[in-house]
Amino acid sequence: MTEALSAPHAIDYTYTRSTGPIIGAFLTGLRDRRILGVRGSDGRVIVPAIDYDPVTSDDLQELVVVADTGVVTTWSWNSDPLPGQPLDHPFAWALVALDGADTAMLAAVDAGDPGAIETGLRVRARWAEQRVGSIRDLVCFELLP
Repeated sequence: MTEALSAPHAIDYTYTRSTGPIIGAFLTGLRDRRILGVRGSDGRVIVPAIDYDPVTSDDLQELVVVADTGVVTTWSWNSDPLPGQPLDHPFAWALVALDGADTAMLAAVDAGDPGAIETGLRVRARWAEQRVGSIRDLVCFELLP
């Protein structure tokens, strides 16, 4: 049997990216317990807010406040969370279409067990106690009764 060759490789991101006016506004909104999307050239509200139109590649500028409630559109159960993930106990990764948005955002859903979550369930954002303008200000989503 031939031994497999291996070499260490570290993935590093050695650059810093400024947030700019749109992503900066999105993160500031999270700090203030508000979720912002941006209106695309086709009229859709895109969440999370992005800088460039996915249809035309033009700069986007019109920010839109959406609700912190929405619907699970698809999900996958994470039974063994890794260090640094949003929750330290089993949870679902889900695409959540927020009320007022035309796209879905990826987020953790604290559902308790895999039998409790399904496509179409309503959820609400759980906010961090101390918010600083980071994606982690939105801790996860919780199931609505």
